[in-house]
Amino acid sequence: MKKNDVLQVSSNEMELVDFRIYKKMPNGKVYEGIYGINVAKVREIIKMPELTELPGGGEYIEGIFDLRGIVVPVVNLAKWMGITVPPLDELHITPRVIITEFNNILIGFIVHEAKRIRRISWKDIEPATFSSGGESLDSSKITGVTRIENNEILLILDLESIVEELGIYTPSINTDIEIEKFDGVVLVLDDSATARKIEKDALKKMGFDVVEANNGEEGLEKLDELYSLYKDSIQDKLKLILSDVEMPKMDGFHFAARVKDDPRFKEIPIVFSSSISDAFSEKRGEEAGGEEYLVKFKSEEFVKKITEVIKSHQKDG
Repeated sequence: MKKNDVLQVSSNEMELVDFRIYKKMPNGKVYEGIYGINVAKVREIIKMPELTELPGGGEYIEGIFDLRGIVVPVVNLAKWMGITVPPLDELHITPRVIITEFNNILIGFIVHEAKRIRRISWKDIEPATFSSGGESLDSSKITGVTRIENNEILLILDLESIVEELGIYTPSINTDIEIEKFDGVVLVLDDSATARKIEKDALKKMGFDVVEANNGEEGLEKLDELYSLYKDSIQDKLKLILSDVEMPKMDGFHFAARVKDDPRFKEIPIVFSSSISDAFSEKRGEEAGGEEYLVKFKSEEFVKKITEVIKSHQKDG
């Protein structure tokens, strides 16, 4: 699947693959769940391949298959979500597998239908704090919600939490590696409290004080607060901005573009830290003013790149 070059870093928009999961309700009716995943994480969408059972793979992994020489595990999303599925042949539905790539991992997710690509503004995506529409899905498994036509709700699933839960990927930063010490403040933006804690712990071991924000809008507010506190010394005190890319309200790219347009902060280096691991997003990060684009979480690379960026901005560097 090709990324749309028209999507600009200043647009504060994302493109989602709209897919459906059908649920059999207790009254016998069928509920159509509407879900989405960032196009930047989608490699391709294929028909259900012939799967090989993976011994010890757990109840959610349906099996594995060979995708042009790469072994890809396939997760049954409906099982992971605790959904009772109606007979799909009676609905004349042939399941599809969405092949995703994030955190430098290829993994497939079984969905019942892949409908379309939607372009949605991040400002229209709200953090998940509720469940509705017949679903009782834990909000911790959803990164955001947005309304579409007919006032229906589309849920953006936290696919990273699935691979963590399955033990395929465990985010952590090894702070036992050799770390050079610094001082000053780093602003960290991420809507994941887990990601913020991992990065905050690493940065504090590097000697920094850390200010946290949940999204780009809050990040701009934190910058104003820091400027009120430090004023003319902001360039000396605020050493770095570390930003996620996917965040409700305002994404990392749009946030960075806003920062670079503000004369108070335009010289502060920005580093992106994201689970999205495609070259297109890395290019967009560069266009937005980022000096590095890190894929979560590689201990040595995280410390190495942060150190390089900080030292390149030191007055005596």
